[in-house]
Amino acid sequence: MRFTKMQGAGNDYIYVDCFQETPPDDLAETARRISDRHFGVGGDGLVLICPSQVADARMRMFNADGSESEMCGNAIRCVAKYVYEHGIARKGTMQIETGAGVLSLELFVEDGVVECVRVDMGCPILDPQKIPTTWTGGEVVDRPIDVDGREFRVTCVSMGNPHCVSYVEELSDELVLGFGPKIELDPHFPNKVNAEFVQVISPREIRMRVWERGSGETLACGTGASAVCVAGVISGRTEREITAHLRGGDLQLHWAENNHLYMTGPAVEVFSGEWRNGK
Repeated sequence: MRFTKMQGAGNDYIYVDCFQETPPDDLAETARRISDRHFGVGGDGLVLICPSQVADARMRMFNADGSESEMCGNAIRCVAKYVYEHGIARKGTMQIETGAGVLSLELFVEDGVVECVRVDMGCPILDPQKIPTTWTGGEVVDRPIDVDGREFRVTCVSMGNPHCVSYVEELSDELVLGFGPKIELDPHFPNKVNAEFVQVISPREIRMRVWERGSGETLACGTGASAVCVAGVISGRTEREITAHLRGGDLQLHWAENNHLYMTGPAVEVFSGEWRNGK
């Protein structure tokens, strides 16, 4: 099976062109094996670039633990780059089908190379039951939650997948690596959750780290950064346009007046190879 390794702000996945390749039957097991950074190719997961009846291509993504996720903002930028540069659809704007619906993307191209991509991430979901969470009684904004004896005040947003945002004075391994996996599995989140830890620098600039559901800490998370942009507005901490500094690079976010969230960031092709069932 031929594959291409790509990354967006350090969020790296193994991509398979299903216009050309037949994917294996056991996608969950393949995702676990190929994502292993010691015994596989290494990455945050596996992404299939598939034909679509309603868009230029369809993206299916599997986390490093084999679970399938609805959407990834960094991965979809890389899918758009691949679709353009490999001649599947040579369009400056295109649509990609995902588990969270069909999204529109604008490509910024120089000399035939896609340098960055602007994604219309759609409208955030703030209804607690649709995120989903077990909370009732309106939006989850600065709600207290006890995690292993420590209280966090969390704001919850879905960008097609669930996010739990905590604002902290300083980012640390203790928070991200210690409490991230506990928040992911907290009973308030029936489908598990992505956990974001955010330090506000100014109303238009933040730093963040992410514990991703099914993958652990990643260098970047596009849906997570989008959720943080929304959470900052509804909690009164940041403005509608921000720069998010993640461990793998920067993303530009804009929650527009039409209620759509726009994310702009890089997409990079790293290398290609052939996977021979892990042997």
